[in-house]
Amino acid sequence: MHLGIFALANQLAHEGRLGPGEHARWRAGNDWFNAAYPNPSLSHRLVYDRVRNPGAAAWFKHGATHLLERVEPYLLLLDAHQIRWERLERTDPGSIIYEDQVQVIAAGPALG
Repeated sequence: MHLGIFALANQLAHEGRLGPGEHARWRAGNDWFNAAYPNPSLSHRLVYDRVRNPGAAAWFKHGATHLLERVEPYLLLLDAHQIRWERLERTDPGSIIYEDQVQVIAAGPALG
């Protein structure tokens, strides 16, 4: 299973592994993303349920350039902590269980 960049960065923060400046940049980034697009878990609380939707993962749509452009600070943070990440693009991310204007959440083998 692959963790997304937000999960990886959040893990660093929750484990207390970020310095003060890194933590401030992470917090500001998360605040911006939280305001920029809907959190599917709020309207579809079972979307990430591991039994109902095993392997559920969120994907930004190609047209969500305003979101994709704001990802780089997370990648730099992961690089600074030697956390390996990989950019994945899929035309078929799996069975779509949620979709809005900027993202889909899919369950299935696309990340396997």
